[in-house]
Amino acid sequence: MSEISTGLWELLFKGVWITVQLTVLSAAFGAVVAFVIGLARTHRLWIVRFLAGVYFEIFRGTSALILMFWIFFVLPLGFGWQLVPMWAAVLALGLTYGAYGSEVVRGAVNAVAPAQREAGIALSFTPAQQLRKIILPQAWPEMVPPFCNLLIELLKGTALVSIMGVADIAFGASLVRNATGQSAPVYTVILVMYFVLAFVLTRGMRALERKAKAGIGQAPPRSFGIGRKLDLPRQKDVSVAAGGER
Repeated sequence: MSEISTGLWELLFKGVWITVQLTVLSAAFGAVVAFVIGLARTHRLWIVRFLAGVYFEIFRGTSALILMFWIFFVLPLGFGWQLVPMWAAVLALGLTYGAYGSEVVRGAVNAVAPAQREAGIALSFTPAQQLRKIILPQAWPEMVPPFCNLLIELLKGTALVSIMGVADIAFGASLVRNATGQSAPVYTVILVMYFVLAFVLTRGMRALERKAKAGIGQAPPRSFGIGRKLDLPRQKDVSVAAGGER
């Protein structure tokens, strides 16, 4: 570990910033794709559902790495211009993980009780108003946990861009390993870096989930699972005592 110079450490930590940028940009683009395709798959017109389903099946069934290569190497042959590797990676990751996310959106929207839609019709809401005021506020809290999983998978998937020369964490680790000849310390540090980033993302998504559920009156308790279990006997005793008083 001591053989890794300050310059090599700087190279490694610059890769963290590139990985964060890739994750944020790809997640933002993927979220847009997920909502557009997911809502299109619940549309009342069959042609819209069909086209959205075709997109979903194509991008769910293709490799993100091969799609990245296709965008970077093949797409320029037809359009005459080429994206830089960073943006080719963002586009490929966003399209791929957006397809996965669209299934989350579709499932959460369809899980909203039909009576809620009927209430919107009774209030003379347009379909757009029903979606904005009734359906999405109830579906959104159910989307957050699976979106958290997808976000962590996206973070780990950004390591694919190192093959294209993008200086992310994995690329920096490869350079440091080649310069020092040390594999164990370098890749151990990389494992810790990815874990820390994933942990921070998880905590942020948990906070977002609590806020989303609080918006519909379903905020989960903040205590840990063991705390809730320890509270159960106490609550039971209180209930029994209240019954005895009556």
